[in-house]
Amino acid sequence: MKFFRSLAALPLLVSFLTANFSVAMADEKAKAVEGEKGLASRTLLAESDKLQVFEIRQKPGDVITPSTTVTRVVRAVKGGTVLRTYADGKTEKSEWKTGEVQIQEPGPQYTAKNVGKTEVALYVVRLK
Repeated sequence: MKFFRSLAALPLLVSFLTANFSVAMADEKAKAVEGEKGLASRTLLAESDKLQVFEIRQKPGDVITPSTTVTRVVRAVKGGTVLRTYADGKTEKSEWKTGEVQIQEPGPQYTAKNVGKTEVALYVVRLK
């Protein structure tokens, strides 16, 4: 009889352990990928086989090299001023307004530097 009670409790135990493991994995993914000083932080929020969702935070002076090889949707959680510098030396200043949404198509590689006085926070959904 004890054997059958143990056997009946097994699915409950497996379910509990799986749920805890999934939560731990989600917590691990949500941790920021901290770079060196002067580099923006990127926090992976969710991921599937086709999409990635993350948040980029740039303090004043921080630099990031975004992936420009795929289509992405970007929403400014916290706006500010960013200076793009392309490989050919061309620069372009862009002003993000809080709440603004852009669909960005693939294009040339660039670095983006926060040249404003406040932190810029961007929510990004991109194709893999």
